[in-house]
Amino acid sequence: MSRLVVVSNRVATPTETKGSAGGGLAVGVFGALKDSGGVWFGWSGDVVTETVANQGPKLEQDGAVTFATVGLSKKDYDQYYRGFSNAELWPVFHYRNDLAVYDREEYHGYRRVNSWLAHKLIKLLQPDDIIWVHDYHLIPFAEALRSAGIANRIGFFLHIPFPSPQILLNLPPHEELVKSLCCYDVVGFQTEGDELAFHDYIQQHAHGTVTGNQVEAFGRKLQTGVYRIGVFPHEIAEQAERGEARQDVMDLKQSLEGRKLIMSVDRLDYSKGLVERFKAFEQFLEKSPEWRGNVTLVQIAPPTRSDVETYQQIRQNLEYEAGRINGRFSGLDYTPIRYLNQRYDRWKLMSLFRESQIGLVTPLRDGMNLVAKEYVAAQNPDDPGVLVLSQFAGAAGEMTGAVMVNPHDVVGTSDAIGRALTMPLAERQQRYQTNMAALRKFDLGAWRDRFLTDLRGVRKSDDAQKRAK
Repeated sequence: MSRLVVVSNRVATPTETKGSAGGGLAVGVFGALKDSGGVWFGWSGDVVTETVANQGPKLEQDGAVTFATVGLSKKDYDQYYRGFSNAELWPVFHYRNDLAVYDREEYHGYRRVNSWLAHKLIKLLQPDDIIWVHDYHLIPFAEALRSAGIANRIGFFLHIPFPSPQILLNLPPHEELVKSLCCYDVVGFQTEGDELAFHDYIQQHAHGTVTGNQVEAFGRKLQTGVYRIGVFPHEIAEQAERGEARQDVMDLKQSLEGRKLIMSVDRLDYSKGLVERFKAFEQFLEKSPEWRGNVTLVQIAPPTRSDVETYQQIRQNLEYEAGRINGRFSGLDYTPIRYLNQRYDRWKLMSLFRESQIGLVTPLRDGMNLVAKEYVAAQNPDDPGVLVLSQFAGAAGEMTGAVMVNPHDVVGTSDAIGRALTMPLAERQQRYQTNMAALRKFDLGAWRDRFLTDLRGVRKSDDAQKRAK
């Protein structure tokens, strides 16, 4: 079997790939790499001097897997990562054009770093390698490889939403970016809606054709597909069960003093609908005074991109809202919202999910949202909690046993919280079984294997130079 070469913005550490702290990408990708042998290439997460950055990839071996990482210079970090990737692509792809800041120099830096990374990888490639590129940071990566004459099969998977054409047109270099995507052999999306948005752009603005999942545009041919990323539910269940007896979890249970527990875990990001969620919980306590003192919302929101001003403002707003709501409803022995701006070990989160009565997952827009799937997988089948889920999360297409909400509707989300807290056991069990059936059918292994099967089935390009023109 040909080697697999995975390319992602960040490379997980060997510890993260074994599931102690890593998420779906780390666990799923490492499983594929172990099976076929290969390379995981990308940024180490370190900002270094230009001299160090240009020294070449640092190699670390773990069995049949080679971890190959490079550092980024301060200029490259500012333009490629903090700049265009996260100040322009991230907000637009999450339908927040109002937060997007376009800077032409940052866009040039984004493309420059993609080209630089591609040339770093070329030195490690073998002729039969299968190359699997991940996420929005690396859209031009295949184009850079094709320009250098690389003919290997190259696939791309987008972990975030793909915006409708009307939204995407707000990006000044939208045509260049879609042309870059067409340099891949297979482009994968999380949902049918994301794939349709890409097809619509191809037909409406690229003068291309779409026949089924076959796309022809900019003189290139490729195929698209929907590959819903999942989790390994049995592993999560085992983590949750083992963690129940650990002291941290027992301490939380004791501190709740019999109160119901609502769990939310999100990165600190404007796409997650955190302020709207807090206001919905406030509305619930206002309308249902009998629940005051009897239910606690634990919101875990690890910091992210803390050097970006927009994210600093999000943290300030959330801290203000938590303090305001707690000021209204707290008692001497009761705090309605426990807001924790820190990271927790994966086993601890899974155990807290198992102890809670509601998993409140209400992003304003999300590619998939694995927290929703992890919450379900962590539940006790005999007495499961209820997943309250945003209709705008990709997971909503599978987790049909969830109580669905529109996160912009504060009253509707508030009503859903009340419904979930009072839901009869038989209904909770039925909803849990519905969700678990989907989790087992579309687990992390199925996502990984389906994508790689399709990519390996593509005929190897023998005219890479021509395709890159």
